[in-house]
Amino acid sequence: MVINQIEPFLEYYERVRERTRKLVLLIPPELLEWTYKSGRFTLGDQVRHIAAIERWLYAETVQGRPSQYTGCGTDLASGMTDTLAYFDEMHQQSVAVFNTLTPDQLQAKIQTPGGQPITCWKWLRALVEHEIHHRGQMYMYLSMLNVKTPPIYGLTSEEVANLSAPLAP
Repeated sequence: MVINQIEPFLEYYERVRERTRKLVLLIPPELLEWTYKSGRFTLGDQVRHIAAIERWLYAETVQGRPSQYTGCGTDLASGMTDTLAYFDEMHQQSVAVFNTLTPDQLQAKIQTPGGQPITCWKWLRALVEHEIHHRGQMYMYLSMLNVKTPPIYGLTSEEVANLSAPLAP
């Protein structure tokens, strides 16, 4: 995916975020700070991390500023209501920043927090990959907790297999 104009990218990204948000809404509030192993992200950390990294790393760096990401703990938001509000607010702020990017800015080089130059539009593409990575982790966490999750695109793997034609010899 090459991003030459911000509007089509933001339309795509909003659909990605909608799928992530639907999953977040399935987290049982009493399990928000559950993790499978001490020292690893909790479900709430996953949600706050997606929000904080989007706003304080990606949205800052596309503006030519250094990352301001400092973590994803409960100091940012605690409880399901506040965590969801934080998730939504950071996304709204980030999209407002991204929406200002011109075609020339999308083609320009920016600096990653590690000091590596990257084309701005490729950095935005990495943002989407990052969110999907953490959404996958949340699917796994919820599976470990026996929380039923919907298939992302309407059918389960088993349903697709049942509807598919047999392989030709």
